[in-house]
Amino acid sequence: MFERPYVLAIVSFLIIPAVSVLAAMSINSINPEIAAGHSSYERNYRLLSLAKNLSMLALLLVIMGLWFLTCFFLVKSKKRWYGWLPLAMLGPFGLIILTMLSDNAPAPGDLYQQFVGKLKIYLRVAYELSFFVIVRVGAYQTMVLKRDLMIMYETAAAGTSTAQSINQQNASSGMWAFSESLEVLFRVGLFYLLWPICFNVIGRLPRLWASYKKV
Repeated sequence: MFERPYVLAIVSFLIIPAVSVLAAMSINSINPEIAAGHSSYERNYRLLSLAKNLSMLALLLVIMGLWFLTCFFLVKSKKRWYGWLPLAMLGPFGLIILTMLSDNAPAPGDLYQQFVGKLKIYLRVAYELSFFVIVRVGAYQTMVLKRDLMIMYETAAAGTSTAQSINQQNASSGMWAFSESLEVLFRVGLFYLLWPICFNVIGRLPRLWASYKKV
């Protein structure tokens, strides 16, 4: 139903947070201050700082590479002109635009492409706007749910009150707000990538149910 490039686009996209978390843990383990107390403290401090900065740069390049691969495989799966790839520089919004592109060679059983292909332009615009709002709200609400669950877990694990856990988050509200914004953007992109698959699965359920009843 879905070609290999589309699957590779999803895999490349999912690897981004995994690589980011693992690499961030490794980078944070590099502490230039461990050189304190040594005779060559200044030289070791500079070397460790350089290693940490180069690691951060390498992580950024890897993330950019995975993002480009995601967009590349997505364009390839739709048999579209590679001139669409510069949209990758728009971040999640560029990815959204690429997912909206029609497939030049859709599979015969691709129900989603059949659905959007039959929509007139004004219906397609209304559909895409409505879907974006739903996805944006859904991504934000799942982030809020995850945050509440984390607060409950930390409260139970540390034996503290919910108010104390919330105050700890508020103490670093800027960092939490940034990370949560990234989570929302990631979920929006993931929803857009997975929606055609979910649409096809749901569209086939009545047929599968009818076949099951015949058996």
